[in-house]
Parts: sequence; structure tokens; C-alpha cells
Amino acid sequence: MKRIITILLSVFTYASLFAQGETGANELFKSNLKIFVPVGVLTIILLCIFAFLFAIEKRLKKLEEK
Repeated sequence: MKRIITILLSVFTYASLFAQGETGANELFKSNLKIFVPVGVLTIILLCIFAFLFAIEKRLKKLEEK
């Protein structure tokens, strides 16, 4: 029963992805190559978050050793 529900859910999810179609905004981003701006901003934000987490991890190691 669990397997059937999982299969049906995945089929409906897959079908709903194709129901979206192409929108004008997608074509605009692709044609003008403006998609690189949000991707770049998100990449910079994620890199800053990871750098911050690694810095905190280093500080915690030093405190644990003391």
C-alpha cells in the first residue's frame, strides 16, 4: 500500500511539472542572460555562510582544547 501511494505521488508530481509550461519570465531571463545575477548573488551568500560556519568551528575547537 505504501509503495502504491509513493508511486502515485511521484507520478502526479512529475505530471504537474510539465503542466507549468514556459512563461514569459523564463524566456526573458534566458534570452538576456540575466539569470546569472541571482545565481551569482545566491552563490556569494552561500559562500559567506559557509565561511562563517567554518570560522565558528575553528573557534570552538580552540575553546574545547583549552
